[in-house]
Amino acid sequence: MADQLSLTGVPALGAVSVDLLDAYRFEDGEGFPPSYRRLVSRAGFCRLFGLWLVYPPARDGYADGWQHRAAHLTDRFRATYQDGQAEGFDWMVEPDGDWPVARRLVVFAFSENGDALLWDPSTRTDGELAVWCSTGLDALTLLGSSLTDALPRVRELSGPFAERAPADLECLTPARTDG
Repeated sequence: MADQLSLTGVPALGAVSVDLLDAYRFEDGEGFPPSYRRLVSRAGFCRLFGLWLVYPPARDGYADGWQHRAAHLTDRFRATYQDGQAEGFDWMVEPDGDWPVARRLVVFAFSENGDALLWDPSTRTDGELAVWCSTGLDALTLLGSSLTDALPRVRELSGPFAERAPADLECLTPARTDG
């Protein structure tokens, strides 16, 4: 389905680390899901449905990549949920999650209003990972068994942002860290 999404702008594919896209491994020893690989190979750094910033692996000298921004957001997500569990805020994992799921989730996209799209690396089927949404880091909703399956729900969650966006995927120019 990622191939069917409309696209605007010029993909900054030179900023994507193809080596890391190929070499990265999750705890299960497998790499990035094929649907994500197709999306970032087509659009690079992008905004999905006018709202979600997607973080591909970045080459050295570029900010906001998988190994930088997504890793930071994953740490922030896990710390927030760890605190929530310690406080007994069980509503944070509703409607579909639980505390063990929250500990496993990994951020791969973040909305401009503070929501996260996450993978559960323990759910690999045919190379794909289940996609979850954490609304305001206060809820866990299962969106689909893969990014392709989740895209209709992600578009729905994006509401007016998706309606106003010039395309499903807006190619972005990543910030340079080396001047």
